[in-house]
Amino acid sequence: MRVTELEISDVKIIEPDVYNDFRGYYMESYSKRTLEKFGINDIFVQDNHFYSRKKGTIRGIHFQNNPYAQSKLLRCTKGVILDVAVDLRKNSPTYKKYVMVELSADNKKQIYIPKGFGHCAMALSDEVEGQYKVDEFYYPDYDRAIRWDDPDIGIDWGTDKFIVSEKDSKAPFLRDSDVNF
Repeated sequence: MRVTELEISDVKIIEPDVYNDFRGYYMESYSKRTLEKFGINDIFVQDNHFYSRKKGTIRGIHFQNNPYAQSKLLRCTKGVILDVAVDLRKNSPTYKKYVMVELSADNKKQIYIPKGFGHCAMALSDEVEGQYKVDEFYYPDYDRAIRWDDPDIGIDWGTDKFIVSEKDSKAPFLRDSDVNF
């Protein structure tokens, strides 16, 4: 595996070694031992899977507040997504900044998003599936969202055609949120 830091160094891209032959391919999608070599020491406790039918579907900006904040290790297993990590740590020099990466079933890249970040993704193709590990269980009372189009964050989605859930369209802006990082 290769691990690359993004402009916000706590967020990392993980590229597994893929072995192709006439039968298909093999890859190690997760290795605690390998990730520890790159400073990722989370113990993942839950796997999640999402599916989006249509291109332009946005999910997020989602996170869990402390004390149940989550680190995530995410990959796209069908189609293509634009994945975004937003720094919500108030004392961070990169507060309200974001990084984005294209994840696809073809490129097999993964993104590691540590605690203190919001996460969102947009389907760049129809029929998208993503899977991710988290290092903390889901607690509905700590589940939070921030508007995907918050002007203080200013994510450039590269399009003006979106499909957004009612929950995400009613999420508060960051300035009105009770984020506690």
